[in-house]
Amino acid sequence: MLRLESLSCGYGSVRAVQDVSFELAARSSLALLGPNGAGKTSTIMAIMGHTTIHGGRILFEGQDITHLPPIGRVDLGIALVPEGRRLFSDLSVEENLTVGGYRRSMADDRRNRERVYSLFPRLSERRKQVSGSLSGGEQQMLAMGRALMAEPKLLLIDELSLGLMPKMVDLCFDALTALKADGVTILLVEQNTSRALGFTDHVCIMTSGSLAFTGASADAQGNDELFDVFVNSPH
Repeated sequence: MLRLESLSCGYGSVRAVQDVSFELAARSSLALLGPNGAGKTSTIMAIMGHTTIHGGRILFEGQDITHLPPIGRVDLGIALVPEGRRLFSDLSVEENLTVGGYRRSMADDRRNRERVYSLFPRLSERRKQVSGSLSGGEQQMLAMGRALMAEPKLLLIDELSLGLMPKMVDLCFDALTALKADGVTILLVEQNTSRALGFTDHVCIMTSGSLAFTGASADAQGNDELFDVFVNSPH
C-alpha cells in the first residue's frame, strides 16, 4: 500500500531525513521507532505532504504522491493523528468530528460518526463538550476519531501514548486493534517500544535521520542490544 523509495525530506533547506526506504502492505501495521530527533515525525509528515522533499519518491497504492498536496492524500485515503493532538480546542467534540469528515458526504459523515462513537463511547457521552476541556486521554480519542472521519485506508499516528495514563493507553490500543481487524493499515510512531512492538507486524528503527534497522516486530522484541543503541540512545 505504501512505499518510500530513498526518501530525503526536511523543512526548507534543512534536511531531517536522508535516503529512507521501506514499504507497508495493506492491512498490516508498522512501528517507526527511534530516539528524539531521529526523523520519525518528519517521515510521517512527508507521507502526509507537510515537508519539503529533497529526493526520492512516496508511492501509495502504486500512485506517485511525492508532490501531491495534503488534501489530495486525504482524498486517496491517508489520515494523520498528529503528535500533541492539535484539536480545535474551542470547538465541541461533534464539531471536531465534522471538520475531520468535511470531504465526505452527509451519509458518510453519519456512518463514520457512529463508528467513532462505537469505538469511543466516552466521546459519545461528551458530544457537546468543548474539546479543550477534555482529559488528555479523551483528547487523544478525539484526535483519532477526527482522523477516522476521513475513512482512511492508511492511518498515521504520531506518539499515541505520550502523556497518557496507562488505562487510557490501553483504551487507545484497544481501538487500534479493532481498526486493524477492520482492515485499516497503520503506521505508528510510539515512545512506548514494548507496546508498539506488541501491536505491530513490522518495525523500522531510525537514528540521525536514517534507517538503522528494518524487520519483524517479533524479532526486534528480544534484541536488547538493538534497543540500547538505537532506541534508548540519548542522541
